[in-house]
Amino acid sequence: MPQQSPEILTATRAAHAAGAITLNKFGELRKSEIHTKEFKDFVTETDRQCEAEISLILSEAFPEDGMLCEEGTTMTPRSGRRWIVDPLDGTLNFIHSFPVFSISIALQGSDGELIAGVVYLPITNELFTAEPGKGALLNGKPIRVTDRQEEDGYLIATGLPFKDYGYLDSYMEMLRDVIHISSGVRRAGSAAIDLAYTACGRFDGFWEYKLLPWDFAAGVLLVREAGGIVTDFHGKRDVFSHKSIIAGSSLTHPLLLSMAQRHFPPEDPPSSTPL
Repeated sequence: MPQQSPEILTATRAAHAAGAITLNKFGELRKSEIHTKEFKDFVTETDRQCEAEISLILSEAFPEDGMLCEEGTTMTPRSGRRWIVDPLDGTLNFIHSFPVFSISIALQGSDGELIAGVVYLPITNELFTAEPGKGALLNGKPIRVTDRQEEDGYLIATGLPFKDYGYLDSYMEMLRDVIHISSGVRRAGSAAIDLAYTACGRFDGFWEYKLLPWDFAAGVLLVREAGGIVTDFHGKRDVFSHKSIIAGSSLTHPLLLSMAQRHFPPEDPPSSTPL
């Protein structure tokens, strides 16, 4: 196994620390610990505790780096690098004691390229890590995207619109196409898990529209380092501009991309406020 960088080792330590917090509270949340951020979007005290712990560990190790976290922790980078953190991806699952959630930590360089990615699943104690040129690992062992060729055997992951329904018709048309060609579709409720599972071949591909950087940053690097392809719905490598994701193998990615291009308009502009 290639020697891991200080960045990966620190992100791993932060993910494990946050994971311990989630396990301590899983199934024990009180109503008073659940708050509404906006329509159908929730945050718990556990999310905030995990973010505080991750931010502390990362900032102590790399004080010059910036930070962009889902629950509002931000730091301006002096190094040009920034950590992108989802302290608890799958909050609704966590609230309902549905044991599918993760911690996602990524490091983005000053050139916009991803330097490190960690996705940790506390319930199963699975740690996914990736660094450029070093491949992707699951608990220290190399992983690869699927080599499955038969479309009728594909298991495809996606996310469902849950508060913005402006693209629901396009989404349903694409979902219909995916259902027709695959053997099944899954919605885990955590994009970080969807991408990690695509990286290790559990899913043959993944697609979702309107994600935010903390949802996908670590997972994008995982898939790419596992030999997969990740673009936005227009086939562009810079997924941070459009925030739409298609991930898969050399067979499944083009298939999903062709569907996305058929159902989602190419004139969809990049975000005017990149994060």
